[in-house]
Amino acid sequence: MLARRLLPFLPVAMLAAVSLTAPITFDEISDRAGVTFTSNSSPTPQKHQPEPMVGGVAIFDFDGDGYPDIYFVNGAGMPSLEKTGPQYKNRLFRNNHDLTFTDVTDKAGVAGSGYGMGVAVGDYDNDGRPDLFVTSVNQNQLFHNNGDGTFTDVTAKAGVSGGIFAGKKMWSVGAAWIDYNNDGLLDLFVANYCQWDPNTEPPCALNGNRVFCNPRLYKPLPNTLYRNNGDGTFTDVSVEAGIAAHPGRGMGVAVADFDNDGFPDIVVANDDLPNQLFHNIGGKRFEEIADDAGVALAEGGNVISGMGVDFKDLFNRGLPDIWITAIEKQTFPLFKNLGHGQFAEDTAMAGLGLATADMSGWSNAMVDLDNDGWKDLYVARSNVIDNVALFMQRQYGEPNTVFRNLGTGRFQDVTSTTGPSFQIPSVNRGAAFGDLDNDGRMDLVVNVLNGKAKVFHNTTRNENHWMLLKLTGVASNRMGIGAQIRLTKPDGSMEYNHATTSSGYASSSDPRVHFGLGASKVAKEIQILWPSGIKQVLRDVAGDRIVEITEPVPGR
Repeated sequence: MLARRLLPFLPVAMLAAVSLTAPITFDEISDRAGVTFTSNSSPTPQKHQPEPMVGGVAIFDFDGDGYPDIYFVNGAGMPSLEKTGPQYKNRLFRNNHDLTFTDVTDKAGVAGSGYGMGVAVGDYDNDGRPDLFVTSVNQNQLFHNNGDGTFTDVTAKAGVSGGIFAGKKMWSVGAAWIDYNNDGLLDLFVANYCQWDPNTEPPCALNGNRVFCNPRLYKPLPNTLYRNNGDGTFTDVSVEAGIAAHPGRGMGVAVADFDNDGFPDIVVANDDLPNQLFHNIGGKRFEEIADDAGVALAEGGNVISGMGVDFKDLFNRGLPDIWITAIEKQTFPLFKNLGHGQFAEDTAMAGLGLATADMSGWSNAMVDLDNDGWKDLYVARSNVIDNVALFMQRQYGEPNTVFRNLGTGRFQDVTSTTGPSFQIPSVNRGAAFGDLDNDGRMDLVVNVLNGKAKVFHNTTRNENHWMLLKLTGVASNRMGIGAQIRLTKPDGSMEYNHATTSSGYASSSDPRVHFGLGASKVAKEIQILWPSGIKQVLRDVAGDRIVEITEPVPGR
């Protein structure tokens, strides 16, 4: 505790020498866990534009047994996008409760079709069973969870196969479930990428070597917002809600109520275009305010190749911040929420400027990995160009990276102590966090491009305590997505988090809300502001367990 009290007054050069807790460590358990998925982007000599972008991963409890399961998104054949062999299928692995998993894809009926990109988890019909939305180059799909271990493809009935632009289905990458109008029904936001046709794309080369083209050669697309009609169907409200007026090359999507007005807002990481921040105006429409809010560009007014994004409170002030990954020489910008609708880039001050300048990042997350009460930063790294070593002193694969939150506004790269398997370079893409064995430590699953997926068990050893909140909405949406939570510890310090599944790149994380409690064995108070506007307060809640909380409804 003395070290923590002294930290704000220590010179920057001394921060790296201060160790708050035991090292954050991970053990890669994919083989012994039985997770045998290998992604396939169908790489070709022509270097088609979607090939480097597969794919997302989801952690969610599809069968309601209390243990999170894993879903991987896969690619398909190129350029026809019509190959249907097993090597191109998405895969669902059921958790066996002992850190092993069983492939149940065929029984569940979620293998999917088309050239997959990302996945978003949400219970759109409030039946208590999480459903799957899969984005794709050529056909988005919505799988309804039947509650008996199977899913039904309801894409056509629901009307969410994909927005149409210039007569073609738009190429979709990221997606997020969001109750934007607080009517108790989850709506769907889809980030679309660029206008691309395999038959007309230009050949691109560097030093005589064929490479993936710069995204600037492709025109952007508008994003799509679907309003939930409450009868299993959706209506595209992109135009009337003000979303369609702002095209981009959307990759990652994250949701939070950044100004605490009771309505969730949306941030989109765009590839080689300014980031977008859609401010929710009373649940009726959105204004794109990224430039005015200070999050459109990186330091120096530079556009970045935005990949992944997370939107959570890093500094325990009750204000969600924005962190975006990009490619080498661009850094990973961190935008600190100043309140009053304004952000300030905090990358250099947080110790992330030089630290990330030589990195290429895809999925990312703000998550407390050592349960000390401060959210750390994770990034799944890899270069975009598969043959980059031919003309640069760089490698295609890069290691996973963790920046520990020092609780002082600064972060420290602690990857060197995370364990040897965690540091092995890979072509990392989508990544999701969740507590796979319910031990209170957040585990990690990574989708590796044209390689074996990786499951990392969090093996961090310390005396810190924790809590997972499993929310059930009544007046609000059943999953409680959008609920804002303030946890007060016995010493009076506070932590903040909110319920969401969408973060990083094209991925979906455990919907249970995680808190590290540090030395505290109990939460003195937990205050939940539900999307319905109902405020709930629980007191003296014991930690080191999963706490199930149901939204109270007056008069019931």
